[in-house]
Amino acid sequence: MKKYGLIGYPLTHSFSKKYFADKYERENITDAQYELYELAQIEEFKDLISENNFSGLNVTIPYKEQVIQFLDKLDPQTAERIGAVNVIKFEENGQKVGYNSDYIGFARSLDKFLPHHNMKALILGTGGASKAIRAVLDDRNIPHKYVSRNAGEDILSYDQLSEELMGEYHLIINTTPLGTYPKEDTFPNIPYEYLTEDHYLMDLVYNPEVTLFMQKGLDKGAKAKNGHEMLIGQAEGAWEIWNQ
Repeated sequence: MKKYGLIGYPLTHSFSKKYFADKYERENITDAQYELYELAQIEEFKDLISENNFSGLNVTIPYKEQVIQFLDKLDPQTAERIGAVNVIKFEENGQKVGYNSDYIGFARSLDKFLPHHNMKALILGTGGASKAIRAVLDDRNIPHKYVSRNAGEDILSYDQLSEELMGEYHLIINTTPLGTYPKEDTFPNIPYEYLTEDHYLMDLVYNPEVTLFMQKGLDKGAKAKNGHEMLIGQAEGAWEIWNQ
C-alpha cells in the first residue's frame, strides 16, 4: 500500500483527504491511501517520516518554505525557482525531492479566468503560495507588486493602495488565509470602494465558495474566482509527480 498525505497546521477542514479518497474510488486505485498529518512545529517532520514509509506528501500553510531544510534536493523548474514546496516525492533511493504544483494549478486557473494578460496584478500576501503565483505572472509577462502589512523593497503596504493605484492594477490575487472557514468574516484590507467592473479578483481560498474578499468585489461589478480549480490542478499535479 502506497502511503500519501498532507502536512500543515491546522488541517481541520482540509480538502485533500476527501479529494484523493474520491479519486482513488473513481479511478479504481486500490493500492494507495491518503491521510492528514497535523504538525504543530516543522521539527516534527523528522519523526513523522522516520515512522512512516511515504511515497509522497503534500505541504500546506505554514510549512511550504520551512520544510525545504529537511529535503535532499529541489526540482529546479518549480520548487528551487519559487523557493517553496507543496509536494514531496520519496524516491526509491531514499532521497526526498521537493516540487511545487501550486504553479501548475494556478496557471491553469488563471488562463481560464482572464480574457487577456494585458493587465497589472497585486499579490496580497508574501508567504509560500505567493511565490508560485509570482512565477506564473512572470512567465505571462504580467507586471505585479506584492502587498503586505508593512511596505518594503518591491512590497506595497495596504495603506498605500490609493484610488490611482487601484485603477492601474486590475488583477488582485489573495494568497493569504483571510476569509477561510471558520473565520469567514475576515478579508484582506484593500480599498474595495475603488474596484470596478474592470477588476478581476482571484482568491486562493476555496472554503467558503464565495469569500468576503470575492463578495466585496462582486458587489462592485468585478469578476471573482475562488481557489477550487487551482486546488484540483495542484492535487492532480502532485499525483502526476508522485507517479512519474
